[in-house]
Amino acid sequence: MALQGINLPLAFTGQEAIWQKVFTGFNISMEDLNNFFGGPAFLAWARMGNLHGWGGPLSKNWLKQQLVLQKKILSRMLELGMTPVLPSFSGNVPAALKTIFPSANITRLGDWNTVNGDPRWCCTYLLNPSDPLFVKIGEAFIRQQIEEYGDVTDIYNCDTFNENSPPTNDPTYISSLGAAVYKAMSNGDKDAVWLMQGWLFYSDSTFWKPPQMKALLHSVPQGKMIVLDLFADVKPIWAASSQFFGTPYVWCLLHNFGGNIEMYGTLDAISSGPVDAHISENSTMVGVGLCMEGIEQNPVVYELMSEMAFRKEKVQVLEWLKTYTHRRYGKSIQQIEEAWEILYHTVYNCTDGIADHNTDFIVKFPDWDPSTNSGSQTSKLDNMHKLHTITENRRFLFQETISDLPQAHLWYSTHEVVNALKLFLAAGNDLAGSLTYRYDLVDLTRQVLSKLANQVYLDAVKAFRRKDVKALNVHSQKFLQLIKDIDILLASDDNFLLGTWLESAKTLAENPSEMQQYEWNARTQVTMWFDTTTTNQSKLHDYANKFWSGLLEGYYLPRASSYFSCLSKSLKENESFKLVEWRKEWVAFSNKWQEGVELYPLKAKGDFLSIAKALFEKYFN
Repeated sequence: MALQGINLPLAFTGQEAIWQKVFTGFNISMEDLNNFFGGPAFLAWARMGNLHGWGGPLSKNWLKQQLVLQKKILSRMLELGMTPVLPSFSGNVPAALKTIFPSANITRLGDWNTVNGDPRWCCTYLLNPSDPLFVKIGEAFIRQQIEEYGDVTDIYNCDTFNENSPPTNDPTYISSLGAAVYKAMSNGDKDAVWLMQGWLFYSDSTFWKPPQMKALLHSVPQGKMIVLDLFADVKPIWAASSQFFGTPYVWCLLHNFGGNIEMYGTLDAISSGPVDAHISENSTMVGVGLCMEGIEQNPVVYELMSEMAFRKEKVQVLEWLKTYTHRRYGKSIQQIEEAWEILYHTVYNCTDGIADHNTDFIVKFPDWDPSTNSGSQTSKLDNMHKLHTITENRRFLFQETISDLPQAHLWYSTHEVVNALKLFLAAGNDLAGSLTYRYDLVDLTRQVLSKLANQVYLDAVKAFRRKDVKALNVHSQKFLQLIKDIDILLASDDNFLLGTWLESAKTLAENPSEMQQYEWNARTQVTMWFDTTTTNQSKLHDYANKFWSGLLEGYYLPRASSYFSCLSKSLKENESFKLVEWRKEWVAFSNKWQEGVELYPLKAKGDFLSIAKALFEKYFN
């Protein structure tokens, strides 16, 4: 991060250990906290008050280990000249606090994406900032951090109103809430500055009109708040809000949801957006930032974005790509430059306004009955993740079409990208020893094959609707073969292995029970994600889908295989497709897989170039 110029990193690790100490002072027991903290793979959502207890409880070993790690992180950040951003109190409290303080203004929030409102992990409790107890707890948390870490920062993050609207839109009331949030910080640190996500002004734009926005932004002293224009690469707020009504803000790239692996980007917006914002009249922009949900994909996007902190003029992307590819692969090659020109105008030129969240059918398999002719059923069955959506600003999983078939997100000509892959392959002899070329070639081949698989899936569904058993079998077998082939491709590069993800989770464990819990967390996050019933998948299933070798062969393949088998059986026996029966079978398999302990490779195998060439020959020649 330091080498990329980042000087204001979030430092959220280990906060549960701080909360344990703070809540103990308010008579909350460890048993109460076991039902409050989320598991290691779901901490972000537990911290935001979306869920509680899911994947937990957190062991004493975990709490201690993470606090030690946080102190190392902070020490290194300071050594590198960075200013860490520490968390602060947003109002998210354990259920027991309501019993201990019965007169406190504590609200139980609504269900957040459980299958049937299961109280074991849904419907968290929020202490209203207007309650005096809010300031006491908030101050105690800031002071406890200073006691533990020393005076390492004055900047604290708080997102009390993120997807949690105040009870009234009265600007005076909103201003009092904002003032209370800031008071909790400043009582603990007199120099506190509040860093806040600006996502709410986009996601809940029907509530946050100019008077409400201004009331919140002006509820703290001038210069004591910084707003993150979180989604400025696609939906900038600064221009429509009079520069956040004079409040300093950071122009941010969101880019990735769920840590999904898909080639996607808006290079033109990145190369010009921060410059336009900075030179605009009365600009209050104070920096650029990266706020992706997951990294480790699309390196070109993050490379360009981090450069924008140092640029005063717009970047000519095509020229920049020539220097980028030279740096990335160690030499300039004509075919590579031509390939990247195509990728710039296709994959990296998404202008449809739909935030990318990979919905390719291999990793986000449609949960529907194709015989119903009801595309709307798909969107009912696959409710989109509410963490980043509100009804009017939904990131659609499937766009309704005339044919009423599900559609994965596609914003470019697949034919042109196949040509880019052909050019990439042509440079193979010159670049076979480059690890960055290996990564990009594997990723591009995966991208092309996964889009092909989307069409093959639709061909299979159309055959089912025509009651053509033979064609259904041909297309479904091709879809399954594509999964197998992509798995072999991904296995040839270390960056696309399920095994490294699972192993990294297990190595944190200090005993067998922790190892089992941590592996379950890791497996669950990238697959079913949240709770299920016997006949219903999680509403967030595949939210964090990954194109990883091991996950395709071990998880996505059995799912698709059982689905197509059920389709075929229903045609042969002239019966309706038994969607619920398939779900029963699939959910049971998934839950069993999440609890599994089978090992997956930690090292790449196979010659990536030979595999990519063979697959191109097989599917596109």
